Amino acid sequence: MKLFRMVLCALLMSGGIAVGQMKVGDMAVDVPFAFHAAGQEFPAGHYIVAAGDDFIRIFNSQTRGVYVPTHSAMRGQSDASKLVFHRYGSAFFLSEVWAQGKTIGRQLFVSGAERELKARQSEMELAVVQTAK
Repeated sequence: MKLFRMVLCALLMSGGIAVGQMKVGDMAVDVPFAFHAAGQEFPAGHYIVAAGDDFIRIFNSQTRGVYVPTHSAMRGQSDASKLVFHRYGSAFFLSEVWAQGKTIGRQLFVSGAERELKARQSEMELAVVQTAK
């Protein structure tokens, strides 16, 4: 019986690790397009975004995640949680992460690839993806 309890506890804990990767304050978001962040390309899909003091972590169920350096950004009005992307042609770059109820968010540093596209293309558009409910 003791062995059964130990096995049951181990199974529950391992299941909790897989499901419990999301913490309070993390954002779940479905991004409908491929995007770039921290020099990496991410396919369209469901992601968890966790914000820290000087970074964000982007991960999904298949990856351990990527830590992306950021700096703080301010906004006047607190609205919904969202990710803001810069779009140049068909290339999307994650630019900002905002959590609902907060006036301070996280802004990513502009990458070399984004700078290069910005120099070659005259028009940049914003794409906003709200977090999943």
